[in-house]
Amino acid sequence: MSEAETLPIEKDTMADWRERALSFEREVAGAVLGQGRAIRLITVAILARGHALLEGDVGVGKTTLLRAVARALGGPYARVEGTIDLMPADLVYHASLTEEGRPRLDPGPVLRHGEALSIFFFNEINRARPQVHALLLRLMAERVVGAFNRDMALPHVLVFADRNRLERDETFELPAAARDRFFMQVPIEAPRDPEISRRLMFETRFHDADALVETVAPRVLDYRALPGLARRIQEEVRVSAHLQTYLVSLWQALRDPAGGGVRLEGVDMARLVQGGASPRGMSALARAARVHAWLAGRDHVLPEDVRAVFHEVLGHRVFLDSVYEHRADALIPRLLRAVLEAVATP
Repeated sequence: MSEAETLPIEKDTMADWRERALSFEREVAGAVLGQGRAIRLITVAILARGHALLEGDVGVGKTTLLRAVARALGGPYARVEGTIDLMPADLVYHASLTEEGRPRLDPGPVLRHGEALSIFFFNEINRARPQVHALLLRLMAERVVGAFNRDMALPHVLVFADRNRLERDETFELPAAARDRFFMQVPIEAPRDPEISRRLMFETRFHDADALVETVAPRVLDYRALPGLARRIQEEVRVSAHLQTYLVSLWQALRDPAGGGVRLEGVDMARLVQGGASPRGMSALARAARVHAWLAGRDHVLPEDVRAVFHEVLGHRVFLDSVYEHRADALIPRLLRAVLEAVATP
């Protein structure tokens, strides 16, 4: 079987695959300490075949985490740095001169590994221009990129991107369409446990990222199996009629907080939300809840599965009125918590 082919899973039980998924998490956690929740969220995104936007300060281990993920999946990993002068062609082509002085075009970072590319990491995506965002949008939506006069399929690729939250100069905020294409937004924070901080500071194994990633067992959860595995999880994990009603009620309350009885002190709820979660976003919430339930060993979704992924799946899909946009980082988490409190749990 080639690296680009999809691995069939019909002969394996879902219990076997769940154990592999949990082993995948353990392997990644061994290389990246103190990020258990982030690893679980990334696992949910991977098993739902969704792309993820990472939020975190500089130096908290985002790159090491994704390299460990790529190794545990067994697929190739590629990375690009967002800069103001980066152009769409830079992602798909690499221009150089031969020894004879003739121009030469080689595949760029998106195409260097061919159809087998598993993880593509776009660091500081908001430093790149909107034209680059447009190319990435198609890659995320269709897993296809145009290059060398044809469309090239990347059937396994999962896109992870990081936004620079500290510096605003020479940055371009992601448009709503691009943000909505990210399945979830995953916070990556520095560990607060003093013992974990001590280990990260003083245990030398954590000082060499290359050697650390090499300690991760390769291909624990084969990336070629993900399309089939994701499909079976969605088919076999049930969402009851009561849970479906609950999800619809959450959606309605998020789109119309005032009408849903949601209140935030000092906020005009009738004008707060300019655009709520899209139907795609609510579909993503249901998919993420199914995966969360499956990882917990259940074949049905509970309200706790919905709440476990609610903020990360929907937070980046809520767009506020311009009056409140400058306070979005504080208001959106408050709004999401208030929606969960206002809607009755079945």
